[in-house]
Amino acid sequence: MNSKEKYPKIWEILEQVSDPEIPVLSIIDLGVVRDVREINGQIEVDITPTYSGCPAMNMIETEIKATLDQHGIKAQVKLVLSPAWTTDWMSESGKNKLREYGIAPPQDEPITVNTLFGKPEHIECPRCKSKNTELISQFGSTACKALYKCLDCLEPFDYFKCHR
Repeated sequence: MNSKEKYPKIWEILEQVSDPEIPVLSIIDLGVVRDVREINGQIEVDITPTYSGCPAMNMIETEIKATLDQHGIKAQVKLVLSPAWTTDWMSESGKNKLREYGIAPPQDEPITVNTLFGKPEHIECPRCKSKNTELISQFGSTACKALYKCLDCLEPFDYFKCHR
């Protein structure tokens, strides 16, 4: 039995914890919650950062403890670095929430020749759906996002970088 089946109430409560950098996503949508277990009568939640050194992890840990505490559950949070987080762990619901929020979700496409030769990919604009886009900066509003511009609707947008 996996921890989602064993502790469904805890996982449901963790859905209430938003990512501090992208508040439209829960930490469950983002896929940073790795495991939940009980050790010596106390709940322990494993989380993995989207990026090494992600500044949001301290806030996420605090919010997990506070949210569970509001439901009468004392918990410890453990940072797990291996295996490294991947965008494959994001939920489809989370990817849709990103798109609706105006952030292009990670592409599910395999690595292309453009990637191999350092050429930027044409990421679909979350507003008008055009792929006529250009990379403006490898870093957007946070390190986990790149800044793109749509050449059709002329709007800038963040792209949540793919990590595998």
